[in-house]
Amino acid sequence: MMNQIIQCVPNFSEGRRPEVVKAIVDTLRNIEGFVLVGAEPDADYNRTVVTLIGEPQAIIDALIPFVGKALELINMNHQSGEHPRMGAVDVIPFIPIANVTMDDCVGYANEIGRRIYDTFQIPSFLYANAATKPDRVKLPNIRKGEFEGMKDKIKDPKWTPDFGTNEIHPTFGVIGIGARIPLIAYNIDLATEDLNPAKQISRAIRFSTGGFRHVQAGPVYLDSRGHVQVTMNILDYKENPIYRILETVKMEAKRYQVDVPSCELVGLIPKQALLDSIRYYCQVHNEPFDKNMSYETMIQRSKTYMGFRDLDVLKIIEANLK
Repeated sequence: MMNQIIQCVPNFSEGRRPEVVKAIVDTLRNIEGFVLVGAEPDADYNRTVVTLIGEPQAIIDALIPFVGKALELINMNHQSGEHPRMGAVDVIPFIPIANVTMDDCVGYANEIGRRIYDTFQIPSFLYANAATKPDRVKLPNIRKGEFEGMKDKIKDPKWTPDFGTNEIHPTFGVIGIGARIPLIAYNIDLATEDLNPAKQISRAIRFSTGGFRHVQAGPVYLDSRGHVQVTMNILDYKENPIYRILETVKMEAKRYQVDVPSCELVGLIPKQALLDSIRYYCQVHNEPFDKNMSYETMIQRSKTYMGFRDLDVLKIIEANLK
């Protein structure tokens, strides 16, 4: 039987204390069965995105001490940051990559939710393809109110967690555990300190206010960089290619006389998502397009055409598969 491979992208609510980030991430290092592809802390968001690729059971087993270390080192009563959050480990999504179905990933989500509650008494909600109720499919619906509001929200019978009782863990909060297709966590930089253009552009591109169907977006000011961003999740890159969203943001930014100098990717991206946008820009510039280009060429063209910063080959999912 061919190896089963999933991607798992746990996010935890700490990005400002390097020693804490290191201690939590270290629980996932050098374990047989999967690769720790990367951990990306962000001080402004006060959040770290971890990317794992490998065998499902090895990843699930490793997530227990990972959650335990976050419980030990993060007290959500004293945590703040730009990113919405409801728990010390905020989300754990499972993504099928090879020889794994979405139904398999739903099963993994249920297994880890049950094990986390049995071990630590931390409640969790299932979302996306693992959701047990229609109003839990979209993560923002679950997360609304964040950690502070969840103390009361969870007492409503409508918001009884999938695992656990109607009470948050007092220092950890709750976790969102999901199964989904690969999403693209994509942020576009605006060359201004004024948050209003980012607010208006976010409204123009996100589905909930009339924009692209599979896009969630919001404004954020990055204190460490001195400018604002339109931060987003592209939930279906086949329906909403990066180039289309980037060019729309550039068009909308013109009305505020704001430049769009760069963008960034958080976590990994499917190779095809980059190729689809590179093809568009090759057509724009009347340049040849080779669908079999090397990963290195793919990265170079993505930086040239789309202004990606901090992009490297290991950000491409397929480049991490042996």
